[in-house]
Amino acid sequence: MMNLFDDDEAADRLFGDLTTGEILQRPPEGLQVPTYRWRDLDQVSAPKAWTALSGWVSWFVATYRLTTSVVPDCWWRHPELVAELYALQKAELASYTPTDPGFGPLGFHERLPLAIERLRIETRTIGCVGLQVHREVSPRLLPTGGPEFLAWTAEAHQTVSENSGDASHVVGGSSHHG
Repeated sequence: MMNLFDDDEAADRLFGDLTTGEILQRPPEGLQVPTYRWRDLDQVSAPKAWTALSGWVSWFVATYRLTTSVVPDCWWRHPELVAELYALQKAELASYTPTDPGFGPLGFHERLPLAIERLRIETRTIGCVGLQVHREVSPRLLPTGGPEFLAWTAEAHQTVSENSGDASHVVGGSSHHG
């Protein structure tokens, strides 16, 4: 019986050509779509990301027969829904790779009920479904630029316990009780 690794061609396909260092089996060019951080999108990447996500969300809603209580029609106007849907899009796409033996799709579907429940909770919190119309939600802005916060950040706040025996982990090298 021949071992798979006795076949040089099979080994090259798995590990690349060891004489040249070239990887022979790589994903076809153009299939690797970058993962975006939505707050960093610019005028070039934004239309591409939104078009891809919109098409995927339409497929997702139709395929899984999701109601407006899970994904409202105005989903794209709510950053929390966009973030969840984008994460699902990337997870679903990543679960179907040429080298995946089939566990990727299973993992995606095992996590899907939790994601759908999060979408349902977020949609309920937003309130667009009950109103049957989009409701604009103001973002919560944290007061981190005020004098109280700035004074707090100027000091170390880690306390050293008598049992720790090592004060070197304290930010700034000193302890502050209070």
